[in-house]
Amino acid sequence: MQSVNEGKITILGSGLMGSGIALMGALHDHPVTLYDTQEKALAQAIPSIRKNLELMAQSRNDLPETMDIILNRISLTSELKDAVNGAEFIIECVPENMELKQNLFKEIDMMCPLETILCTNTSVMSITEIASKSVNRQRIVGTHFWNPPFLIPLVEIVPTVDTSAIVVERTFNLLVAIGKHPVRVNKDVPGFVANRLQHALWREAISIVERGIADAETVDECVRYGFGLRLPILGPLENSDMVGTDLTFAIHSYILKHLESSSEPSPLLQEMMEDGSLGFKSGSGFFSWTREEISNSREKLVQYLLEQLESR
Repeated sequence: MQSVNEGKITILGSGLMGSGIALMGALHDHPVTLYDTQEKALAQAIPSIRKNLELMAQSRNDLPETMDIILNRISLTSELKDAVNGAEFIIECVPENMELKQNLFKEIDMMCPLETILCTNTSVMSITEIASKSVNRQRIVGTHFWNPPFLIPLVEIVPTVDTSAIVVERTFNLLVAIGKHPVRVNKDVPGFVANRLQHALWREAISIVERGIADAETVDECVRYGFGLRLPILGPLENSDMVGTDLTFAIHSYILKHLESSSEPSPLLQEMMEDGSLGFKSGSGFFSWTREEISNSREKLVQYLLEQLESR
């Protein structure tokens, strides 16, 4: 049996999420191995991580002098055997394809010692189903990071029906150690917690535009300049307690029957896809986008997140 290198983290997949998670591990003194089958993707990983470090350096004075030290903690490989060798934690960040994930976990489960914890970064898929082809399912757990993972603190820990309590605890402790805010999800359901909340809002927002109740700009303004302002410090359930569960009940008794309840995607989204209105990808979606506006939108988000983290 292989020995486990204490603290080594392996990331399978060097894309946006994988490289962002690799940065968090290296930033907090962990040796990190970043694996990808595509040499081109690997070649882009370190420049991408350096760029993200430079963004973080805008609010952290210690980073400019230690940037090379941090980057040197990250090694790259296209060989799966080399990637998993000696890892304490393995975090999978491959595309959202169930069969691909199942087969990858089956393979690494056979390659790694039992004490190695195997994590999947899927955002909506059943962790239990992903682990179903593996033998040692007790050491497989969901760790849903949010994009961009080097800035968003939240990570949802989602156990399968077989995941051991010790694995959940060790995973929680690792995530705290690399600067994240982990939360424990009790049940493995599609979308977990945060994506279920997010897409419930998106469903209603899209429905409002579809029905002609308001245009897209108005919908977004209602969130940005209304309840969205208080969400960082006042969650919906604390807010319910604040106004009273009796008032919440009274409001829901009237309003819920009028809200969108479809279990299918909006026909408006189908029409937009067929018309090639794919948002940033095509330059048009709910809004029209120039390259400059796309760049400004991304930069505005990053700057806002940096300011929020700095103020914590």
